[in-house]
Amino acid sequence: MEQRDPSAIQDTTLEQVAAPAPVDTMNSQELSDAAEEPQVSEAEAQAHKPRTKEELVECAVRLSERDGADITADEIGRLKQLFYAIRNEELRGERQSFMEAGGAEADFVPAEDGLEEKFKEILAEVKEKKARYRAAVEAEQKANYESKLAIINTLAELSEDTDNVNRAFPAVRDLQNKFKEIGDVPQTVASDLWKRYQEAVEKFYDQLKINKELRDYDFKKNLADKQALIAEAEKLAAEEDIIVAFRRLQELHDQWRAVGPVPKEVREEIWGRFKALSADINKKYQDFFVERKEREQQNETAKTAICERLEALDFSGLSTYAAWDAMTKDFMAAQEEWKTLGAASRKVNNLLFARFRAACDKFFAAKAEFFKKMKALLSQNREKKIALCERAEALRESTDWRATADELAALQKEWKTIGAVSKKHSDQVWRRFLDACDYFFERKKKNTSGTRRNERANLEQKHEIIQKLAALLAAPGEDREATIKAVKDLQAEWQSVGHVPFAEKDKVYAEYRAVVDKLYAGLDKGRRGSRQEAFENTLAEMGSDTQRLYRERERLLRVYEQRRNELQTYENNIGFLSVRSKNADSMLRDMQRRMQRLKDDLADLENKIKQIDSRL
Repeated sequence: MEQRDPSAIQDTTLEQVAAPAPVDTMNSQELSDAAEEPQVSEAEAQAHKPRTKEELVECAVRLSERDGADITADEIGRLKQLFYAIRNEELRGERQSFMEAGGAEADFVPAEDGLEEKFKEILAEVKEKKARYRAAVEAEQKANYESKLAIINTLAELSEDTDNVNRAFPAVRDLQNKFKEIGDVPQTVASDLWKRYQEAVEKFYDQLKINKELRDYDFKKNLADKQALIAEAEKLAAEEDIIVAFRRLQELHDQWRAVGPVPKEVREEIWGRFKALSADINKKYQDFFVERKEREQQNETAKTAICERLEALDFSGLSTYAAWDAMTKDFMAAQEEWKTLGAASRKVNNLLFARFRAACDKFFAAKAEFFKKMKALLSQNREKKIALCERAEALRESTDWRATADELAALQKEWKTIGAVSKKHSDQVWRRFLDACDYFFERKKKNTSGTRRNERANLEQKHEIIQKLAALLAAPGEDREATIKAVKDLQAEWQSVGHVPFAEKDKVYAEYRAVVDKLYAGLDKGRRGSRQEAFENTLAEMGSDTQRLYRERERLLRVYEQRRNELQTYENNIGFLSVRSKNADSMLRDMQRRMQRLKDDLADLENKIKQIDSRL
């Protein structure tokens, strides 16, 4: 119910009687609590907060030395939050060290922390001091309530004595002064107590006949005082800091209540102006917190989405530097996005940051472990390849041509089974091995001869193989697998045939290579066409099922990485079959054909991934 200005009493009055102005739908305790919310930005808090447990213990000691009235629950909560953020990080480190040492997570027992016990004891003292202060305040407010209630009862008794009401006027003035001097009362009874006091004073003044000039003087003075308060309220309406404006408004309302009544003809108008200004400031105050809450909710939603996005990234199967670097970009982009967001609500802001930090730490720890293992693997591969170089160099002067050639061929095959080495050493170790092999085979070539008759017979045999391949090209048959097998058998037969005359070697091989390439091109085209049709049918069956689409995309990415690694291996090892090695022409061409097929597969996989992306 709206509280009326106490100056609206009917009869003459001298004393100031003020009604509590209803400043908002929130009660004064709620408004006070809201106003005490810390308005410190997240960046400022990060810049000034203590960084160690020792500093936090010192902060707690200083807090314990302050009066209970100067201690807030926010300060206690903030100290505790900061301390256990550090302590929990230490515990995670201890647990990780314990597990890395071979211990089971369930067996982990944290070491005792003397600082933590000291911190708990100090906080307990602070809380006890705060509790004692609150109890004292409550006791004082209760006593104030009893004192003010006694004054109200006395005023009521004086109002009933109508014969002596004029004689009681000084006593009433004293009682009013005493009422004002008495401190606060519990909020739960403040409004009702003030109403009863106002009614008692109004009842007394209704009985009182005083000099009109004195009454008019009081009215005039009260009107001037209230007009001054309205002028102050008008200035507050333009104040940019709404928190400052709201707190100052509460002080103006307290002063308004202390000012007595004004002339009856302007009471409603003067109170209406002050009430309208108060309503405007209160609305801005409420809107400020509503807007801040909405902004915090938006930040919470955005930060939660970032956490979920990072937690959904699966990096357990990453096996290449490129894959790790690509996902690193995702995490770095998420960190930049996080920096652009403001704080969420105090209840979840630290929890969200801890969740975000855990996701990032997990990824970068896994990445560091991968790079560590890869460095060790590359080093092991280099040692293995250096050992092969040494074995090849030991054979370079050998004159046991056949046995040594076989042994070097075996070394070359073994070389292919060894993975890559670091780029810094790759060319050097490969050149060393190739030089040793080429040196031997050049010597072998100069010391080995064959008969022209065998070479001509080999040439005729290779011409027959080319004719058989051409026949398969002209009529490949409907059974693709059978055709592939026939081609491979003829290729194996080609490899088993010995040397041909040097002058005919390039020509006959070019004929052979041309027909083989055409055969495989036709077979690959048919395979890719059928696979593409099957893939499109699979996509159609998936429809808009995003979960299945994402799983298919992840599978294609893994196949893509596998094909790319195979291609890189071929590119690294193709030097074994360099044209400098005269006996490796056919194998070189075959490897080049396989590399082309891998490149075609990579192009098909990229196309399929793009098709899935267009559906997501």
